[in-house]
Amino acid sequence: MTEPPRLLSGGNPQIAKGQGDAPVQAWIAAAPGWKRAVSARLDALVTAAVPGVAKAVKWNSPLYGRAGEGWFLGLHCFDRYVKLAFFNGAALDPPPPTASKQAKVRYLHIHEGEALDEAQLTDWIRQAAALPGERM
Repeated sequence: MTEPPRLLSGGNPQIAKGQGDAPVQAWIAAAPGWKRAVSARLDALVTAAVPGVAKAVKWNSPLYGRAGEGWFLGLHCFDRYVKLAFFNGAALDPPPPTASKQAKVRYLHIHEGEALDEAQLTDWIRQAAALPGERM
């Protein structure tokens, strides 16, 4: 019997690095409690907004991008929220609310029980996908 993925600090699942939808779905399935449902919904929004979106898990975080063009979005679980990292988020209109130490990066923190503004998220996702991606 395979042991379930270990949860790192903040409840972030430790998932082996991999390309494609399968490792992302494994990460989502291993996310604890309410973070699983939020992450699954975010994955569905990205998949619907960006046809043919590339997916991978690197550094125990799902990444979304365009094949050969780099990554535009990453997810990560923390104790009190799920963090969306828009790698070129400062160029979005309006930019996501939380600044980063890196000038181009902007974050959205989603807390338990918080309603998702799916229209705004979809707009940000589409904008981010149209910008140059981050090579990692």
